[in-house]
Amino acid sequence: MLSVGYRAQVERQVQPVPVRTIVVTIALVLATVVVIKLVLLLAHLETLLVVSAFFAVVLTPAVDWTARRLRLKRGLAAALVFLLVVGLVGGAIYTFIRPLVIQTQVFVNDFPDYLADARAGRGPVGDLIRRYDLDTQFQRYQPRISEAVSGAGGRAVAVAGRVFAGVISVLTCLVLVFMMVLYGPELLRSGLGALAPHRRERVRLVAADCAKAITGYVSGNLLISLAAGLLAFGALTVAGVPFRGVLALWVAFADLIPLVGATLGMVPAVVVAFLSSLQAGVGMLIFFILYQQIENHFLQPAVMSRTVSINQLFVLVSVLAGVELSGVLGALLGIPLAGVLQVIVRDLWDHRRGQLKAEPTIGVDELPV
Repeated sequence: MLSVGYRAQVERQVQPVPVRTIVVTIALVLATVVVIKLVLLLAHLETLLVVSAFFAVVLTPAVDWTARRLRLKRGLAAALVFLLVVGLVGGAIYTFIRPLVIQTQVFVNDFPDYLADARAGRGPVGDLIRRYDLDTQFQRYQPRISEAVSGAGGRAVAVAGRVFAGVISVLTCLVLVFMMVLYGPELLRSGLGALAPHRRERVRLVAADCAKAITGYVSGNLLISLAAGLLAFGALTVAGVPFRGVLALWVAFADLIPLVGATLGMVPAVVVAFLSSLQAGVGMLIFFILYQQIENHFLQPAVMSRTVSINQLFVLVSVLAGVELSGVLGALLGIPLAGVLQVIVRDLWDHRRGQLKAEPTIGVDELPV
């Protein structure tokens, strides 16, 4: 009797899983797989959207200011700011490319003289050739070099394809940026209108602080790049290196990339300096090594901690994490994303755990820190 009663009790406790629960569970698993597949397949589109949203947030304050000051419709103000920015970027690129093309042509015209000096053992290049017997090494590896050059045609086609894809991506980003600047605020207001009144103002303030973090990053990065270009121009002028204008402009452009930008800008300047003279090359190499250390560990954290308003250590860690996750793009977006994350975390802390003190205190007497 006891065993029969126990068995009946167990049967009452162990109920079969409803079919509806099984179907819902399977559907959720399949939906998760489909979402992950879509995220992986649309990775390029997601990248374009993130980059476009980044630049749209940066340009929106300028569009708002233009529309308010000049009393223009938002579409006209957006077109005016957009054309101005594109013109400035195009002018900077032209300023960089034009002297580069001219000075490259000068180098090509003078190349026979450089080659004659090198073969005769004159000049810094000739001294290197004579010292390390590079002429003999070149003759030894000439068949391999010829084979590599003959196979460069296929690689050139692949490079041209990537360049074309890059141009299409840039044009797509430009269109997306313009559309986001034009219609983004309206979509944001519509989204805020769907929230409860007591949450609406909070979300609006958090979004405004996130936008300030992104614009602060851009202004700080431009300031650091300007400093790098000016210092490089001064050092190149003191060392007597030719083409100093183009080289300094390249240093400023490359320095927009956190951490590795100074290294990318250093390479052409140091190479040209060594071609000018051994002393100039060594001097420029020492200058860029010292400047890169100062920028990475002092200048960039100090400027970014003020413009993005985040801790210096957090700035450095966010850049390193961005590089590990997404390379150059991650390095560019790591600092503003860290600023946005800090704004959101601070808001959650204030509203979930209580307001933080305006001035932190320590000890029993609560003395100001």
